Amino acid sequence: MKKQFTHIDASGNPQMVDVSEKKITKRMARAQAIVHLGKTILSKMKGDELITKKGPVFQTAIIAGVMGAKKTSALIPFCHPIGMEDCQVRITVKGGRAIIDTTAIITSKTGVEMEALTAASIAALTIYDMCKALSHEIVIEEVKLMEKVGGKKDFVRKK
Repeated sequence: MKKQFTHIDASGNPQMVDVSEKKITKRMARAQAIVHLGKTILSKMKGDELITKKGPVFQTAIIAGVMGAKKTSALIPFCHPIGMEDCQVRITVKGGRAIIDTTAIITSKTGVEMEALTAASIAALTIYDMCKALSHEIVIEEVKLMEKVGGKKDFVRKK
């Protein structure tokens, strides 16, 4: 029996998945990215704030994360364009790491995992971009889905 991929049609050509028969449900996804800042960058922090010549790093990363989430379908092939209802990006600094937590919510036929992951990734890349003149010690790691609710099955990452 020949396996049929969801994004490849019978002729072997790429295709978008048809979601027209799916039920509309409320869907939520949470993602996280961790950015190791390094000693040089940490020494520039004043309390919870980090401001470089480019401006306020974390506030800019929050805006970039939300913008990235809203443009996910333009970046990921076959990702359905959705009218996201909410996207939150929060950044905390603990132990030399910027921890980016994102949440995306929609009531739709398709999920928001890619939007939450894109928000976390773009926020992390923005931190890198705004700090690279200070140091290249920065390491982006652990971009991961933490939770998804709605659709066929729910998922919660075990700690």
